Amino acid sequence: MSVRGLARLARPQQWIKNAFVLPGLIFGHGLAQPDMLSAALLATVAFCLMSSAVYAMNDCFDRERDRDHPDKRSRPIASGEISVRAAVLFALVLAIAALALGAYVSTLVAVILLLYALLNLAYSLGLKRIPVVDVFIIASGFMLRILAGTLGIGIEPSRWLLFCGFLVTLFLGFAKRRAELIRLAEDAGRHRPVLDAYSESFLDAAVLMCALGMMIAYGFYTVSATTLAEHGTDLTLTLPFVLFGTFRYLFLLRHRGGGGNPSNELLDDPWLLGSAAGWMTAVVLLIG
Repeated sequence: MSVRGLARLARPQQWIKNAFVLPGLIFGHGLAQPDMLSAALLATVAFCLMSSAVYAMNDCFDRERDRDHPDKRSRPIASGEISVRAAVLFALVLAIAALALGAYVSTLVAVILLLYALLNLAYSLGLKRIPVVDVFIIASGFMLRILAGTLGIGIEPSRWLLFCGFLVTLFLGFAKRRAELIRLAEDAGRHRPVLDAYSESFLDAAVLMCALGMMIAYGFYTVSATTLAEHGTDLTLTLPFVLFGTFRYLFLLRHRGGGGNPSNELLDDPWLLGSAAGWMTAVVLLIG
């Protein structure tokens, strides 16, 4: 067992997904409140720890299948760098630390973290094999992050935020399944059994429906009377970043073999990263 192996097992490059804890702080006007800001940041760290615990347990469950996967065979457990026993102990330590940190923020954050862990356990034990359900489970994990960053720290979550957030995560989830189906070709079902139930045409339709729904919903949100009343301004100037980012992601998915790992796509593609940074900057300037 090595420290480097444990670090790889934790997958810190995936922690960017836990940024979903933070939008509620911005849209709830909590940036200027030190207590709320520190609570949101601690909740984000707690989700980083818990998500790493989940990754470690998933790798334990999937180690045999990962050994036959062209990319996953080098993961610490599949390659034999980390034993299953060490990985389970590591996951337990991370999970306990996450729950303790979550409880320090609020009881509700700890409860949400526990629900996130149980949801992912159910996913690993069987729900990941049920088509459509598998993607909705992934999206639900992101919704729990949003709730931790709103209800968990005393902010009433916007229905628009929840609706748009859910569509975004469904879009990314179906895009990931499409990328896996194309990438693994005839071996797709052997590496991820649920892929045998999916077809490229269905996933293309699901991705397109989620993308259209997301862009339309966010467009209405930017100009709604509710937005103007809550923030004292509309958010129309943020819409081009959302549109560009969505179309750029679709381009990478369809023409560059992307979409398999949303975190890597964001960090590796400067145009996608720029659209995300531009959106965040515009939102903070307008609302802040």
